[in-house]
Amino acid sequence: MDTVEINGRSDFALWAIQRAQEIVMAEGAALALAARDMDETALKDNGTALGKAIADAMLEVFDGLMTE
Repeated sequence: MDTVEINGRSDFALWAIQRAQEIVMAEGAALALAARDMDETALKDNGTALGKAIADAMLEVFDGLMTE
């Protein structure tokens, strides 16, 4: 992951949109396939992975806001 400097709301909005696109591309396809196949176990597992990826992204930005 590259380091990004966020200097304002527009920078943060752009970062959030790009990060969301990355997460959906990485985790969303498997979730969609599980839903299409009506596979409850895969749906749960892939939904959990998507939620974890979102939480990780939020922690990533929070950690970047912390001063050392």
